[in-house]
Amino acid sequence: MENADLGVVIPSYLEGANITKLITAIRQFCPGSKIVVVDDSPNTETVDAVNGMKLSQVHTIHRKEKGGRGSAVIEGIQWILNQGCNWVIEMDADFSHPPSQLPGLLNEAKTKRLDLLIASRYLPTSQITNWPLTRRIFSKCSNTLARTLLQVPVHDYTNGYRVYSKGAANLVLSSCGKLGKGFIALSEILVNVYYRGMAVSEVPTQFTNRIRGQSSVNTSEITSALFGLFRILKLKLELVSSEKKKCQTGNR
Repeated sequence: MENADLGVVIPSYLEGANITKLITAIRQFCPGSKIVVVDDSPNTETVDAVNGMKLSQVHTIHRKEKGGRGSAVIEGIQWILNQGCNWVIEMDADFSHPPSQLPGLLNEAKTKRLDLLIASRYLPTSQITNWPLTRRIFSKCSNTLARTLLQVPVHDYTNGYRVYSKGAANLVLSSCGKLGKGFIALSEILVNVYYRGMAVSEVPTQFTNRIRGQSSVNTSEITSALFGLFRILKLKLELVSSEKKKCQTGNR
């Protein structure tokens, strides 16, 4: 079945060992979909590998320096919407997000008319494989803190395997990316979508830590994400207050 209304954003950093295999898998499970690789590598190995596939529905954006995952996803979403797609999926380039789950995620989002669907690592039937204990503990603690502060009814604020409706994707372009360019944008997007009244949900996933390539996550990004949570808390309070005023005005 063709997926002409779907676009897939892949933020990448030194993913030459993975990227062509991933694109081949995406095209297997979602034929007809548009794919954009937004690459921040200091060399052209990744984009050269993609461009060497000579696929008309696959596009590359090479930014030449590390601008952060959040800004990469936003730039990719802009390209995909310009192609006329109604649905956007973002996913990692390192096979930590199984391509085989793509059709199920898209079907779930369409069937339930969701604006944001998260493939969650922290539901009872989810699985995490090959992740170091320190990273697992940090991720669990940071998600617990985010859930406590931000109170969006999901369990995984920081997994970048997500489906967006066209409406949510447009909201991301107009309202997100202002509180940080890295992983903090994932929580910023979630808060913007949920507290502006859009439909949010999550489903279990299997997360497998990379076995090839180099992780783009560093201590600076992790620290920035923690401090960024409090900026997002401020955003949440502003959105709640704004929505409350709208309701009060509408009831007059």
